[in-house]
Amino acid sequence: MTTEFLWIWQQPRWPEFTWDDRQLSAVLRENHQLQGRLLGNIRGVAGEDSLQSEMDALLQNAINTSAIEGERLNVDSVRSSLAKRLGLDHAGLPAGTPQTDGLADLLLDAIHNYEEPLTTQRLYRWHNALFPTRQSGLTPIRVGELRGEEPMQVVSGPIGKHAVHFEAPPRQGLEGELGAFVDWFNKSRTDAELDLLLRAGLAHLWFVTLHPFDDGNGRLARAITDLALAQAEHHSVRFYAMAAAIMANRKDYYRVLEATQRNGLAVTAWLKWFLATLRQTMGNALEQIDYVLLKAKFWQRHAQTVLSDRQIKVINRLLDAGSEGFEGGLNARKYVGLAKVSKATATRNLADLLEKDCLQKRRGGGRSTSYEIKWPV
Repeated sequence: MTTEFLWIWQQPRWPEFTWDDRQLSAVLRENHQLQGRLLGNIRGVAGEDSLQSEMDALLQNAINTSAIEGERLNVDSVRSSLAKRLGLDHAGLPAGTPQTDGLADLLLDAIHNYEEPLTTQRLYRWHNALFPTRQSGLTPIRVGELRGEEPMQVVSGPIGKHAVHFEAPPRQGLEGELGAFVDWFNKSRTDAELDLLLRAGLAHLWFVTLHPFDDGNGRLARAITDLALAQAEHHSVRFYAMAAAIMANRKDYYRVLEATQRNGLAVTAWLKWFLATLRQTMGNALEQIDYVLLKAKFWQRHAQTVLSDRQIKVINRLLDAGSEGFEGGLNARKYVGLAKVSKATATRNLADLLEKDCLQKRRGGGRSTSYEIKWPV
């Protein structure tokens, strides 16, 4: 006798998820430690550096949350939309498009307005922001309202032999299902028995399972995750982009989501994957913030150092290249290209930067002399 297969939302006790705390305790503890370090380091980043770091993270988030769904956005248009909203200089960038403007509004609303409750109307606004032309590609879709009566399935393979990887709940009763999710999301924020990082993972899974809209459900689920994490941190500035780590592990993301849909109400595997991906995300963010603080320390040390505009420009380009600097280091030829000066001037400028302890000679540079940043001790 065979037992009829049930999707997760067809389980009699849906949505009473279950998980094994013992399997999650170690990775959960690591995440809380990283979260504490991250929030502590964020306090050391101020002013323009803070805004720039926030925009870099938001840019990664915007580009990757779209790329996960196979949508490629123009990076400069996204940067322009974000810079305008954050009050950063966007001169020389193309104007943002309605699509990139809408995505920027969505991401910033999820993070900056984390104290506001989640409502179905807020979700509709986010959906409208994702699809300002009321189309997904060339296909017209319902925007700012729930999907239609046709079944919502993810399939692959030829007709007649296709495999169903996922099926969402039917349209009938979807208002009640979404209302129950929104009610849980708002109430669970103060649930002392539910870890807030687990709450973020559960919210992601629950919303993706409902798949309430024609399109954009994955992007909205990740925005809800950002909102949940901002609420967990009580912080309206996000210096990390979980979508980037999900994009880097996209195949595993879809694999574990599909497996969870077929595994009753047990969601340990999903939460374990979610927390491991969050750990990777926050670890990367810590490295980036450490570097931002190191750059700030460099300029604090040289606050009274007299440098020309060209020297400052080249130093900033070298700093922006990351802790490893330019491949092969900075040499006279590269300085000429960056500063638009003669080789003789480049040689003098480099010697001056060396004397002022802004640069140091690289070891093993080959026949030609090359330089790197001399970091404060």
